[in-house]
Amino acid sequence: MRARIYQPARNAMSSGMGKTRVWLLEFANDEAREIDPLMGWTGSGDTQSQVRLRFDSKEAALAYAEAKGIEATVTEPHKRVANIRQGGYGENFATNRRGPWTH
Repeated sequence: MRARIYQPARNAMSSGMGKTRVWLLEFANDEAREIDPLMGWTGSGDTQSQVRLRFDSKEAALAYAEAKGIEATVTEPHKRVANIRQGGYGENFATNRRGPWTH
């Protein structure tokens, strides 16, 4: 079995970092997905592709994969650069602004 260990990216619809500190072990597809001729749904007989295991650290995920004999590939996350301004959000409404506020 092949698997991928990675840290999920943050949700694009929010600026929060929730659910991004865990590490996931996700199994790769062993067989191709097929289209059901009657309903048109996509499916597969491979049930391992539905399994996603959560771990607190990369080392714990690697230890699990090694103990179970799973060939795992680790994908390192791209860390986001913090955009911290001097005055923060309140700077948008400052009364001591030097110039007029524009978009």
